[in-house]
Amino acid sequence: MKIFKSHFWYYKRQRNGIFFLIVVIIALQFIYTYVDFSSEEEQNVKTSELIAFQNQIDSLKIIELEKRTPKLYPFNPNYITDFKGYRLGMSVAEIDRLHYFRKQNKYVNSAKEFQSVTKISDSLLAEISPYFKFPDWVNKREKQKKSKEATSNSVEKYIYIKVQKVSTNNINKATRQDFETVSGIGEVLSARIIKYRSKLQGYSHPSQLYEVWGLDKETANEVLQVFKIVEKPIVKKININTAVFKEVLKNPYIDYELCKKIFEYRDEVAELQNISELRNIKDFPLDKYDRIVIYLEAK
Repeated sequence: MKIFKSHFWYYKRQRNGIFFLIVVIIALQFIYTYVDFSSEEEQNVKTSELIAFQNQIDSLKIIELEKRTPKLYPFNPNYITDFKGYRLGMSVAEIDRLHYFRKQNKYVNSAKEFQSVTKISDSLLAEISPYFKFPDWVNKREKQKKSKEATSNSVEKYIYIKVQKVSTNNINKATRQDFETVSGIGEVLSARIIKYRSKLQGYSHPSQLYEVWGLDKETANEVLQVFKIVEKPIVKKININTAVFKEVLKNPYIDYELCKKIFEYRDEVAELQNISELRNIKDFPLDKYDRIVIYLEAK
């Protein structure tokens, strides 16, 4: 009987303990659900501190990015490399157009001409053109040109010719003084036009004037409006079948590699029956064929 009472009281106390524990759990859940322990003042303080701290981090990030961003310094756009062009934001095609233009021994002498050659967008041109640095004589010529345009009351484009008259309009007989009557042509450019004319044995095609170093296309067009090829020059041709290497290499449109290929082809066929056979040479510059054959013949 005593054992039974003992067990009875033991289970009763255990049941009461479980009941009490359940009540405590329910009370805690009620408090957790319906009582707000947060402090609005403390949250506001922490939020303002976090915002200030985040602003400091953002400022430091901006400073660091500015340090890492490569700075642009004045440069001549004629000598842009692949890497330089990539850093400037140019596409591969735009860079290749510039390199192809330069391979023809031509130079861009203004931002407008640079865009015409490369086909870059107006936005990119506006971004990088302030850093273009051209030779002093180019800058001087551009200033003179802008000054003339500003003072001109005429809407139509015209060619500025100095007071003195030209002695001839034949481009192959014109003197330095004749060329200097054209706007944009000074002593240096007129001398180059005549020097290149001597190298070519006379201008046979008007477009050959574009090959004069430092002469931009716009100014060359002004020259061609005054001076014409009145008659084709008499050019001394070289027999491709009997000429030696150095003779062929003197051709203004043939470099060492092309000259080597021509002689290798000649050795292969023994003799060229017609000068047009040059077209059969691998990688022959067909765009220059008409000018190359001015100085060559096959007999």
